[in-house]
Amino acid sequence: MNTEVSLEFFQDILITIHENIRDLQGKKVFADPEEQEYLSGRLFSYTEALEIMKDSARRFGYDPRELGL
Repeated sequence: MNTEVSLEFFQDILITIHENIRDLQGKKVFADPEEQEYLSGRLFSYTEALEIMKDSARRFGYDPRELGL
């Protein structure tokens, strides 16, 4: 796998994660109390995944912002 393909793959994953976070935040505004907990859990999971990626980027010497994190 070449670098260009790897970068496109990584960027696609990040775009999807960010879209899912925005979608969940929008749904949470109109959700009933029972669904709020479920949506909060999913949001926490996505946020945690991004934090893991940011930490890993820093350990490899990358600026998380430059990577779209």
